[in-house]
Amino acid sequence: MRNVSDIIEQYLKSMLIESPEGIVEIQRNDLADRFSCVPSQINYVISTRFTLEKGYIVESKRGGGGYVRIQRVELPAHHVLHTHLHHSIGDEISQSAAEGLIYQLREGGFLNKKEAAIMKAAVSRDAIALKLPYRDQVRARILKAMLIALLAK
Repeated sequence: MRNVSDIIEQYLKSMLIESPEGIVEIQRNDLADRFSCVPSQINYVISTRFTLEKGYIVESKRGGGGYVRIQRVELPAHHVLHTHLHHSIGDEISQSAAEGLIYQLREGGFLNKKEAAIMKAAVSRDAIALKLPYRDQVRARILKAMLIALLAK
């Protein structure tokens, strides 16, 4: 059974899909009431599942008329994807940034579920048992090599 965070995430993603502009504006309290949870639960979902690394821009205004605006950032077209990935990864990349990029590629339909899982395993700190900054440098090289192999047409 899914937990409340998963349900809230799916609800917000479905709202984004239905939005012609790809933008959703919500009020934390209204959403908390809808899902019978506290507003901090909404904050948790937004801050952990709607990050820039995962392809979202979040704007927030607190106060009486406050809101949270979530916008999906689309990946560039396939022909410029290699350049985008090269700049996103650079010479080194942290595990969380790598996982965010893999998530974004999975959500964008560039990777299937199994490919994404394999990539996450390959770039984990458990698999790359080196000290920093070498671990982030090796992770970047592995990630680039896997993406070139998978996304080459």
